[in-house]
Amino acid sequence: MLHTYSLNDLSLERTWLTIGVFDGIHCGHQEMIRALVREAKENDATSLVISFYPHPAAVLGKRRDVKYLTLPEEKAEILAKMGVGVLLTHPFDTEITDLSAETFISNLQAKLKLKKLLMGYDFALGKNRQGDAKYLSKLGERDGYTVQTFSPISDEIGIISSSRVRDALVDGKVRDAHQLLGHPYTLTGSVIRGDGRGRKINIPTANLEFPDEKIVPLNGVYACWASVQGEKYPAVTNIGIRPTFTPDKERANIETHILDFEKDIYGEKLKLEFISRLRDEKKFASVDELLSQISLDIKKAQETLI
Repeated sequence: MLHTYSLNDLSLERTWLTIGVFDGIHCGHQEMIRALVREAKENDATSLVISFYPHPAAVLGKRRDVKYLTLPEEKAEILAKMGVGVLLTHPFDTEITDLSAETFISNLQAKLKLKKLLMGYDFALGKNRQGDAKYLSKLGERDGYTVQTFSPISDEIGIISSSRVRDALVDGKVRDAHQLLGHPYTLTGSVIRGDGRGRKINIPTANLEFPDEKIVPLNGVYACWASVQGEKYPAVTNIGIRPTFTPDKERANIETHILDFEKDIYGEKLKLEFISRLRDEKKFASVDELLSQISLDIKKAQETLI
C-alpha cells in the first residue's frame, strides 16, 4: 500500500474513494472500507482512503487536548492489512476549513479521476459542512462519479463510534474497546531505560516511551501481547505511578514485564496490544507483598493469553 501525505504525489486514473478521520478504524469504519476495497477490485480501480490529520476538532477548537486511538502510521498498518491501495493522510488546517466542497472535490478530481465516493452517514466536507451526500451527488452527476452512503453500525448499546472507544479506554475497559474496534487497542513506542528497579527484584520491565497524542488506558495492570523484534510474547503491563516506590509521581509510566524473556531491547520498537484489565494499581506495604501480587498477575495473564 502507498501511504502519502500530499495529494500532489498522486496521479490516478480510476479511483474508488472514502474520506474521513477514521480514528481507530473501528467496526463501523471497517464495513465501508471493506466495501471500498471489494468494489475497487471488481471495477479494476484504485481504492483510496483520505484520512484527515490532525483531528478537525483540534483545529476548529472544539477540543483542546485531542488524544488519538490511531496515529497516521498505525492507520496505514491496519488499512494495508485490509487491502487498501492508497492512504492519503491529508493535513487538516484552517486553509482547508475555508475551502468550498466544490473546490475540494475539484482538486481531488484533477488528481484521482474519481468514479465512486463512499461516505459515512454523518460525513460532510467543505466550508460550513456544505458537502453532504445530496450536494456531493449533484456534483457527481456533473463530474462523472457516484455517491454511496453507509448507515451506522450499532451494537446492543448504540452506534459504534470512536468516542465510545475512547470512553471505554479511559474507564480501563479494554475488552469493550477491543469489541468496538474489532482488534485490540495498541500503544507503540521505544523502550527506554528506567531506574532498573524491576530487574533488582527479578521482574525486569521494558519502559515504554510513547507519543503524547495517544490515548492511554486507565491506570492499572493489564494482560497484553508485546511485539518486539518481529516476535509476539505474552506480557503484564503496569500503567501508573508505581505508588509502592514513587508515591509522589504524577505522570503515568507504562512498563511491561514480558514473560519468559531475557533479551536486551533498549531502543527497540515495542508494540503492546491490550487484552484484559487485571486489577487497579495499588500501593503495597512491602516489596515481598508486591512480588506476591505480581506472581498472581502473571498467572492471570497466562490464563488470559495462553
